[in-house]
Amino acid sequence: MQSTDHYDILVIGGGMTGTAMALGLADQGWQVALVEAQPLAALMARPKSAGTVDDFEPRVSALSAASQALLQQLGVWTLVQQDRHCNYQGMVVWDAEGTGRVRFDATDLQVPELGTIVENRLLVRALFSRAQDSGLRIIDAATVTRWQETDRTRGVHLADGRKLSATLVIAADGAQSRVRQWVGLPTREWDYGQQAIVCTVRTAHHHEHTAWQSFARTGPLAFLPLQASADDRGRFCSIVWSQDTREAQRLQQLDDAAFVAELAAAIDHQMGAVEAVSKRFGFPLRQRHAKRYIRPGLALVGDAAHSIHPLAGQGANLGYSDVRVLLDELGRARKQRLAPDDPLLLQRYQRRRKADNLTMMLAMEGFKHLFARDELPVRWLRNTGLRWFDRAGILKHRIAAEAMGVHRG
Repeated sequence: MQSTDHYDILVIGGGMTGTAMALGLADQGWQVALVEAQPLAALMARPKSAGTVDDFEPRVSALSAASQALLQQLGVWTLVQQDRHCNYQGMVVWDAEGTGRVRFDATDLQVPELGTIVENRLLVRALFSRAQDSGLRIIDAATVTRWQETDRTRGVHLADGRKLSATLVIAADGAQSRVRQWVGLPTREWDYGQQAIVCTVRTAHHHEHTAWQSFARTGPLAFLPLQASADDRGRFCSIVWSQDTREAQRLQQLDDAAFVAELAAAIDHQMGAVEAVSKRFGFPLRQRHAKRYIRPGLALVGDAAHSIHPLAGQGANLGYSDVRVLLDELGRARKQRLAPDDPLLLQRYQRRRKADNLTMMLAMEGFKHLFARDELPVRWLRNTGLRWFDRAGILKHRIAAEAMGVHRG
């Protein structure tokens, strides 16, 4: 009969959120195992040199100062900086169908940058590189097939017959979390009726280390700056173009020449012509929020607990805020010699994170509906409000500081 390996804490899912969670727990001294479906060799493989648009990974994250601080605490940020990444010092947001525009600058906030754009696979690679030098047990190339629990422990079965159990299980297995579904934690979710088109482009002009975002009635378009090397002339950008499903399908069917022409026009030719585009990927947009993040012996983090519209680029940062708070609670439990599944600990985690996540999700939902309205009075108020906000000084800087995770007195 197959024996069961037991740990203090079992983390399911070795993405950006789960690996950071497991690494932080191992650093606290817990006996931790991380279960990941992909083989470690694939996760650690070096990417191409990024001489062309096809060498970048289409999926990127805009990491805030708060997320960077967490990665610094975990001993990962230096590794991230050693690989390709792009700091951005500016962000410009405007109404594609009006005159309202807001610009944020790092100099106004008295910080070096507003954030950093990192390819997801390079971030995961840095996390696993650090994890191999920690006390973390990495169980890679492992497919989870079933949930199991008793009165005192809970855990999973793997496809190869192994059984893993723990006092606490942390589900970081993504928006379609099988663990969340197996244990019956309900969600509130809805379809936006939109798709996001994701790709990498090369532009005629420098991106100016600025994140450019245009809001049209049918959805937002973001150009996020990339930096392949010190001498790439700042002409690579990652694209996230959210559009109503029918319009997204039309754009996907265009040939490259027609697509880049519409893309350049949609961003108001801020960086001149779009000269090259990578393979395009499209995925449906759906907002999902777990009604509860916890149950006895289980906690959800990251996309397993909440998935958000990409228009604000806050998905990774919300996940890292979950990690930061749960690490704080479990670190306190470790010092007080409490079990990692202490009910009060888990309740505090849920209370501290659920309200913040829900607030951000509701704000993004309201923002999306505001720009979807085409009535003349709404457009006038929207653009007037953007222009007023851009001149609001202290208020604008305070809101920007909160969004970027820059804490100011």
